[in-house]
Amino acid sequence: MKSRLIAALMGLLLAGAAQAEATHQIKLMTPETALKAAQAALKSCRDTGYQVAVAVVDRMGVVQVLLRDRYAGAHTPRMARAKAWSAVSFRANTSELAEMTQAGKPQSGVRHLPGVAAVGGGMQIEASGSLLGAIGVSGAPGGEADDACAAAGIAAIRTDIEF
Repeated sequence: MKSRLIAALMGLLLAGAAQAEATHQIKLMTPETALKAAQAALKSCRDTGYQVAVAVVDRMGVVQVLLRDRYAGAHTPRMARAKAWSAVSFRANTSELAEMTQAGKPQSGVRHLPGVAAVGGGMQIEASGSLLGAIGVSGAPGGEADDACAAAGIAAIRTDIEF
């Protein structure tokens, strides 16, 4: 009798565990948080004299915010989006992706996929080990400058997204 009771309890526990694995909860940035990050990145670049576009995507790579400064090049919104999408899609900042996908490296083929931007300026937005999305900046003179502006955008929301 006792062993049947233990077996029944184990069955209930295992059934509960199977049900818990059927779904997964995630954290998402609000549009207001994405906008705050984008505005801070744009301001950071503007303050250093760069006209840029900034895109913030959610964890699935869908654009939440896209801002373009008045004199940023026509190509910058598309590139900012590609950088943000690449960072979230490959779970790597695009400066790292650029390094990992250089010619002759095992992952070099990644550069040839549609929409991939293997150049600095795309950074993951993470909090407490969870990927929330990414930010992409395009238009500053070089990936390092784009990265600096993207980092300023993330810094502006850091306390808002920690959980």
